[in-house]
Amino acid sequence: MAALLAGAATAQTPVAEPAAPMHHEAFWARRLTGYLTTRDGIQLRYSVLLPRGEGPFPTIVNYSGYDPGGLGGPAYMADDTAMSVNLDRALVERGYAVFGVNARGTGCSEGRFDFLGPDYGRDGRDAIEFIAAQPWSNGAVGMANWSWAGMSQLATAAERPPNLKAIAPGMVMADARLDSWAPGGVPAPAFVAHWWEYLHSRWASVRASAEAENDAACLAQVAQNLRTAEPENLSSVIIRHPLRDAYIEQRRLAARTAQIAVPVLSMTAFQDEAVTSREGHYHDTIDPSRLWLVQTNGGHDLYESKRFREILLGFLDRFVKGEANGFERRPRLQLWLESHSSGEGHVYQEALLPGFLVEREGWSPTVRPMRFALSGGGALVAEGKGSGAADAYIYPIAGAAVNVDAEGDRWGSLAPDWRRGSLAYTSAALGETLLAYGTASADLWLSSTATDTDLQVTLTELRPDGQEMFVQRGWLRASNRAQDDGRATALRPVPLDRPETMTALTPGVPILARVELPKFGHAFRAGSRMRLWIDAPSRWGGYGFAPHSAPATNSIWHDASHPSQLVLGLIDGFTVPTGRPACGTVLKQPCRLDPLRRK
Repeated sequence: MAALLAGAATAQTPVAEPAAPMHHEAFWARRLTGYLTTRDGIQLRYSVLLPRGEGPFPTIVNYSGYDPGGLGGPAYMADDTAMSVNLDRALVERGYAVFGVNARGTGCSEGRFDFLGPDYGRDGRDAIEFIAAQPWSNGAVGMANWSWAGMSQLATAAERPPNLKAIAPGMVMADARLDSWAPGGVPAPAFVAHWWEYLHSRWASVRASAEAENDAACLAQVAQNLRTAEPENLSSVIIRHPLRDAYIEQRRLAARTAQIAVPVLSMTAFQDEAVTSREGHYHDTIDPSRLWLVQTNGGHDLYESKRFREILLGFLDRFVKGEANGFERRPRLQLWLESHSSGEGHVYQEALLPGFLVEREGWSPTVRPMRFALSGGGALVAEGKGSGAADAYIYPIAGAAVNVDAEGDRWGSLAPDWRRGSLAYTSAALGETLLAYGTASADLWLSSTATDTDLQVTLTELRPDGQEMFVQRGWLRASNRAQDDGRATALRPVPLDRPETMTALTPGVPILARVELPKFGHAFRAGSRMRLWIDAPSRWGGYGFAPHSAPATNSIWHDASHPSQLVLGLIDGFTVPTGRPACGTVLKQPCRLDPLRRK
């Protein structure tokens, strides 16, 4: 799905298909539509579905720039929507009013489009207080959904609207630049371009509903928004703001999430092809007594899973309805590993089942760092030291793509000259099973014949049957290597990512480049080997990179003076099931035959 996509399409198929026949029957007692007025006089389009009963009702809000203002309209009923109709149905049947509102400058809403701009949270606060004053509302308001509708929750809750009781954001980017637009400082323009197409497809669904409902005012506003939003096309934004500046920083949601004072249920997918699992590390800013976290391997739309839905409903019942259901005593972390599914479309997302489950009382469990030294001969030495001369590779020869096919999870083909353009370091067979969790750091001593270069590191598991399974991937522009020493840890690099801290390479002189592998969870079973690939950025999910173009010979050093290493965090005290999952069954962690096998 495209950056912030939710539900109906993927980054590879961003343009809406013609409206399908009606898929859904009305599941609400009454639908109301209209416009709410923000503090500066902007009219935002909303639609609300009311449950059966006399009311007043608690309310759950879906707020984004896609099509929530058309909730319950003809396009929505035909499943031509970015939302999960089945989730809305479950909420309405549970006794909640479901309220959708379009951000300013999107759909039928007035105003100027400004993605994640300062009005976004203020408008969210105004919407919450508007809802609380309606006769059908009992004043208790929560927020749910994922992607752009998850980011809206962070922006709104940071404004502390008095009637907001809880939020449940999933699959967000809280630092647009490092989470999505330029991970590690490497520009990734392809995703944003696809997303802009997808956004237009959502407004096409808004227009289709307005035409069916003879809503001339909405049609006129959609047409105006299509014209006035174009100068703020995100592709243009990242061209105008290629580095972190005041504009980019103003849109970093994680800068304000410490102000959130309501309970938070968060969901994250480790191989999220739309926003990555990094999420600006906003969880660190939330009061841990207010935070519950569900994490799973897999992709962007798994918020739809029925297993998560039951947790979500329990959370909302406790903190929005106020039911004494004991949710606050649940473990703060649920870690779903080796998750799998079947079916297609929404069914595929809803049918998610974890292979096994890890629970912890704290959302950020204690992990034990384990170091693997890079060494000569392509060795990865557990808790050892590296040795040997530096290894060289030709840049930029892109590594193999992963998970870019909308029809399945798979590795792409290798470049014809991939052996010259990559390095691989492989461990000995593990004598015990290791449960890795959280961020990891590839600390690489790098030199180059160029003054800048981009790194891609890919962590895999090499299984005893000769299959290589994808685990996680990270990136760094070498000039962006300066670290924020106040926030960085042995397990998590944190680049300062400011123009004044970026420094060119001196050709031939090694420097330390720490590459973040975003959050993941993976069981490396005894008998398997770990492998770390180093090459130039390639396609991953919806991400298509524009790496530094200067050809170079890059070298990775690993002698006593330049100890390159991989640092993983391990969870101790948990017994991993012994049986390995079959290749091709674990979501977003595809296998391929080991390309370095001896023939």
